[in-house]
This record gives sequence, structure tokens and C-alpha cells, in this order.
Amino acid sequence: MANDRQLKQDEQERFRKILLSLRARLQGDVDQMTDEALNRGGDAGNGNLSSMPIHMADLGTDNFDQEFTLGLIENEQETLDEIEAALVRLADGGFGRCGDCEKPIAKARLQALPYTRYCIECARAHENRVALG
Repeated sequence: MANDRQLKQDEQERFRKILLSLRARLQGDVDQMTDEALNRGGDAGNGNLSSMPIHMADLGTDNFDQEFTLGLIENEQETLDEIEAALVRLADGGFGRCGDCEKPIAKARLQALPYTRYCIECARAHENRVALG
């Protein structure tokens, strides 16, 4: 691996703090959405029927809301997995290098998407491969 444009120690530490903060925030969001999706802490268990749907349309809306929330949880979990992988790359010295071409990832891209695995060119190529099936 070439050593050009390697991130300095203070830059690595700054990205580590950003990733840890982002991970904590997203984990809190996932936990809250999971609670909502599973209706934990709701009123149904204490005899209050006001949260119970009484019409089929209400049941459909509740099911849609739950499916939507579960989709959001899945997306957030994928981002959490990417953050964990970025933290591992920080620890082993691979952070800031593209996972495909091994060229340095632009700092502006890392600032916008600190857990990215790919430089912009490889990310576009990857998206095109996925889109084409």
C-alpha cells in the first residue's frame, strides 16, 4: 500500500470520535424504533384499550407502520455494521483507503460519510454493478 495522503494520527482520532458518536446515536435510534415496533411500554398491557385498533383500516395502518419501522431498523443496522467495520479499519490501519482500488479516499468524502469503504469512483462502479444485477 502506498503511503501517500495517509491520515495523520490526530485526523484518525477525530474520525474515531465521529464514528463512536454516530454509532451511539444510531444505536439509540434503533433501540427506540425497536421498542415502538414491538409495542413495548405501550398501553395495551395495562387494560387501556384506546391503543387497540377497532377498524380493519386501523389494523392495516398499524401493520404498515410496523413494517415501515422494521425497514428503517434494518437500514440503520446496516449503517451500524458499516460503522463497526470502519472502526476496525481505523484500528488496523486501513481506514481512509478504498476497499477496491486501495487509493486514498478523499477527506471531503470521509467527512460526509465517515464509514465509507470506497472512493467515489469505486462506489459508483459498485452501485452500477448492483443496479445491473
